[in-house]
Amino acid sequence: MQIKQFKAESLKRVSVVGTSCSGKTTFAKNLANILEIKHVQLDAINFLPDWIERPKEEFLDLVEKEAAADVWVFDGNYTRTREIVWQRATAIVWLNYSFSRTFYRSVRRTMHRVFSREELYSGNRETFQKAFMSRDSILLWVMTTYYEKRRRYTKLLREDKLNEKEIFIFERPKQAEEFLRQVKQLNA
Repeated sequence: MQIKQFKAESLKRVSVVGTSCSGKTTFAKNLANILEIKHVQLDAINFLPDWIERPKEEFLDLVEKEAAADVWVFDGNYTRTREIVWQRATAIVWLNYSFSRTFYRSVRRTMHRVFSREELYSGNRETFQKAFMSRDSILLWVMTTYYEKRRRYTKLLREDKLNEKEIFIFERPKQAEEFLRQVKQLNA
């Protein structure tokens, strides 16, 4: 499988987007590790302990500071940060996976996190109650936002102002894996 040709300089500042539970953080961490640059997870900046969201202005200030760096890989879908991150980005990666794949991943990931008690950012943990019996359920969030986010990215990534940025759209995990393999070869 051949991914479109890209230049190493287009991977200086990469924004990784996709619906919730599409694998943005895993992909972004892997890419940042290969490129030996900083990975910035928007959820980790946004959420304080007990799943409290950071005040909007403070959150945006922190995002601006991170985005001012020369090199990075961001991951996240925050509409309010798009202008900051995408303005500086040299490339955008969209993990545009099917609903069935994404929902399956959300269930698998959530079950793992609930039973392993894996600590996320700011000491937060997913709980059975929050995951399966709450309006704040990530599973409910995936079901109710998936198609809207997909429509939004389809439209956004066609905008003229993005012409100078490299855009990579992966519809299957194998494409994303091949891209990482090629970046690793290029960066070796």
